[in-house]
Parts: sequence; C-alpha cells; structure tokens
Amino acid sequence: MVKSTSAKLAPAVDFEHSLDELEQLVARMEGGELSLDDSLTAFERGIGLYRHCQQALDKAELRVRLLLDPDAPDTAEPFEPES
Repeated sequence: MVKSTSAKLAPAVDFEHSLDELEQLVARMEGGELSLDDSLTAFERGIGLYRHCQQALDKAELRVRLLLDPDAPDTAEPFEPES
C-alpha cells in the first residue's frame, strides 16, 4: 500500500497544501477551462479537500479550547488582555 505524501506532512503544512490545492481547483473551475468530466473530478477532489481542511480547523479549535480551559473546553472564553 502506498501512502500519500499528505500523510507524511505536518498538520499545518498539510492544511496549507490542501487549502492551496483547493483554491487552485476553484480558480480552474471558475475559469471554465475544464471539460464536464474534468469539472466533476475536480469538484469531487475539492469536496474532499474542503472536508479535510474543515476537520483540521475543528481539531485546531478544540486544541485552543482545551488550552484555554482544560476542565471545561465547551465553555472556554477567549483570552482578552487588559487594556
């Protein structure tokens, strides 16, 4: 079984790579340079990339919540420095 290169990348790099690829796909689709079959393939790939990015963002948000309030991450309040 061959592992994808994205599995070897650090999470932040993997997220950035996925987001960049997604932006490129959207630009190509909006530019009208793809056939119908290519557009469907690009759309399918884009959905996968979107889901991957969303999952990474959800994990990052959870990590931040846990750092802000490890005992109750669901009620964590953002840190507001005093003025």
